[in-house]
Amino acid sequence: MAGSMFRTLLESGDPVTIHLDGAPITARRGETVAAVILRQIETWTRQSPISGERRAPYCMMGVCFECLAEVDGQGSTQTCLTIVHEGMQVRRQRQRPGFSEPVSSEQDSPNES
Repeated sequence: MAGSMFRTLLESGDPVTIHLDGAPITARRGETVAAVILRQIETWTRQSPISGERRAPYCMMGVCFECLAEVDGQGSTQTCLTIVHEGMQVRRQRQRPGFSEPVSSEQDSPNES
């Protein structure tokens, strides 16, 4: 499987470990959560509450709200504006806000006739 099309340009900043959906990932102090996620094989941060379609960071400046994820227990956090820190816990949003059941989508379950 090919890696992400994104990479860091410079190896600046001290390394820190964050956890994305429970998996440890090395990030660099000073970068945003969205930048770290975009370097992963799966670049999505949330599922659309209507269609369940996976969404990923887009504008990287806090305008589009496509980068929302749960960060350190706080849902709907704009990851493009959130700087990483050691031990940060990030979870992709798979639930509709205010609901406890995950969003169902064609990506998560096959169509049944």
